[in-house]
Amino acid sequence: MKISVIATIKNEGEAIRPLLDSLIQQTHFPDEVVICDGGSTDNTLEILEEYKQWLPLRVIVVPGSNISQGRNRAIAHATGDIIASTDAGVVLAPYWLEELTRPILEDKATVCSGWFEPDPYTDFEVVMGATVLPTRHDVDPDSFLPSSRSVAFSRAAWAAVGGYPEWLDYSEDLVFDFALREKYGVFPFVETAVAYFRPRGSLRSFFKQYYTYARGDGKANLWPVRHLLRYVTYLVGLPMVLWMIWREKWMGWVLLLTGVSAYSRRPAQRLWINTWGWRPPLRLRAFALIPIIRLVGDVAKMLGYPVGLLWRWRNRRLLTQV
Repeated sequence: MKISVIATIKNEGEAIRPLLDSLIQQTHFPDEVVICDGGSTDNTLEILEEYKQWLPLRVIVVPGSNISQGRNRAIAHATGDIIASTDAGVVLAPYWLEELTRPILEDKATVCSGWFEPDPYTDFEVVMGATVLPTRHDVDPDSFLPSSRSVAFSRAAWAAVGGYPEWLDYSEDLVFDFALREKYGVFPFVETAVAYFRPRGSLRSFFKQYYTYARGDGKANLWPVRHLLRYVTYLVGLPMVLWMIWREKWMGWVLLLTGVSAYSRRPAQRLWINTWGWRPPLRLRAFALIPIIRLVGDVAKMLGYPVGLLWRWRNRRLLTQV
């Protein structure tokens, strides 16, 4: 069966080259690569044109399209029976496409989950990756929901669930995953189909990322209990601990340090492995960043989620028609 690799991009510039280079190096060469550009104003389109001599590449330009719309347009223009989705900003392992599509080609699955790994360039990005990204051993293959930077599905499955939800700008791949899982059951988890991507390089960009993720969760009504627990922790639990620090001193500090340690335990375990051989002062600063990164991420989520809920309430009539 014919395999189409799709992605949606905007203003990637030179950063698009690693993805395209990794597609050229695939052990199973794609039959076509379809990229939807959301209206780039830099040199992205010129770079894509350059790669047409090495890849069976088609570019569709849809100015103003969001991620869901871009993916759907790319898939609609693709001619493959199997769709392998990825993102700009990633580098694909050489066996990515071969491993990811094998269960579908062998008629053992309709959808396949790939995997992703951090590809840090700086010390800060090493800490960021260890803090916010799970390792392969942290996930349950039977419940894992793939990111659309590394997933494959039949074209028929995409059509059967109505494609990606175009009313949603973030968290769209989770809603798409839920629809596929409801119709086709548990996906095979192909851990060797790895997409490497660079973690956020600053707290500012990380805050923006998690704000938009949480806003998407609110729009899609995803993980309400998880978000509620976060509000309870910070708006009820933390003030109580701070009150105990003010009144009881040592008992409050014990509770605060215990909570921070428990919250940072798994990231610290990952960072301990990833920073083996670092000089002690640098390693100590790296561990000190973990609770700061987690706090920034939680604040971003608590601010973004209600914005998404407000959007959902204002567009409730639209959503009843979806």
